[in-house]
Amino acid sequence: MATEVKTFNTPKSAQPVGPYSQAVIAGPHIFVSGQIPADAAGKLTEGSIADKTTTCCEGLKNILEAAGSGVGRVVKVTVFLTSMENFAEMNSVYEKYFTHKPARSCVAVKELPKGVPVEIEAIALSGSG
Repeated sequence: MATEVKTFNTPKSAQPVGPYSQAVIAGPHIFVSGQIPADAAGKLTEGSIADKTTTCCEGLKNILEAAGSGVGRVVKVTVFLTSMENFAEMNSVYEKYFTHKPARSCVAVKELPKGVPVEIEAIALSGSG
């Protein structure tokens, strides 16, 4: 039996800035596209890396909850930073959302969409169990 693959979007999080979905649900997994620090209306977050990381995590949380899952079901996270100088400040917020310590990669990149300094993507299990 083939695994059903469906795209997923919710108005509770920033809309994609390109030709992709907020998430793809494939079998028991939810693949959440990278979330930049933008609110549901698309307005970029001003302030510190902590403020911007909070917005990214809230975006992920909103997408996962709307898809019937949650942050506690995340199994893998990838964090993109434009400067590793922001690593500790990003971690100070990240650890509040991901208390169950999913697998994670954090990489420095030259630049990110819309000139933001942080983007976070995740893979989660579907369902709330």
